[in-house]
Amino acid sequence: MAEPSTPLPAATILMLRDGEAGLEVFMVVRHHQIDFASGALVFPGGKVDEGDAAVRHRCRGVDEADDVTVSLQAGAIREAFEECGILLARKLGSDSLIDGTTLAALEHYREKLHQNEISLTEFLEAEDLELACDLLQPYAHWITPPMMPKRFDTWFYLAVAPEDHLAVHDGTESVDSIWISPREALAGAESGKYTVIFPTLRNVEMLADSDSVADAMQAAANRNIVSVLPWIEQRDDGNYLCIPTEAGYRVSEEKM
Repeated sequence: MAEPSTPLPAATILMLRDGEAGLEVFMVVRHHQIDFASGALVFPGGKVDEGDAAVRHRCRGVDEADDVTVSLQAGAIREAFEECGILLARKLGSDSLIDGTTLAALEHYREKLHQNEISLTEFLEAEDLELACDLLQPYAHWITPPMMPKRFDTWFYLAVAPEDHLAVHDGTESVDSIWISPREALAGAESGKYTVIFPTLRNVEMLADSDSVADAMQAAANRNIVSVLPWIEQRDDGNYLCIPTEAGYRVSEEKM
């Protein structure tokens, strides 16, 4: 047996808003040629870059955070900007998030960051920005099982999407996007309209227990986050994918 690969640090943000029918979350459809979760409906996010650890001086709300947490939160905000165009950032010293007009003027940085043509530090310093890490609410922590060839150690965060930030998929890693209620996403997964992988489905289910952004944020703040490393159990009637019951999800096992 080959040794399991080391999980890569990764982060994702569940961007939330209150729609006409209640809570909505922004999700993207992964490009079919992407080597992880191709074609699936997912939350914007990805692996942490080396430069994400170097921006503590450009982050608000991280005074008590260790370096790993800073890199995860910075990476989550960067990935959200790259993948969906929302940027949780303020002008240095300001108490207000950048507005839609400022955001539009920063659009050209999305591809440069994605292609590593500019570092996150260079971007933030060039535009005199600081990341709003204080607005991220930890939500969940999942680690890809050892049997998978590509593994991630992923933190999920909740954030309120700024009203005047237009969320648009990047057209490269993601080919479509949607604001969707968690219940609608679950129904689409059940009907086959959407492909939703196991970790995403479990977190959408948990989100569906909240009726509004405020409810979701409060529930996450009150929850004890249990790290989830799925495992497979062989039983008489087949193999089951299992996760810890104490993680608080509706489903803790699923027949494969």
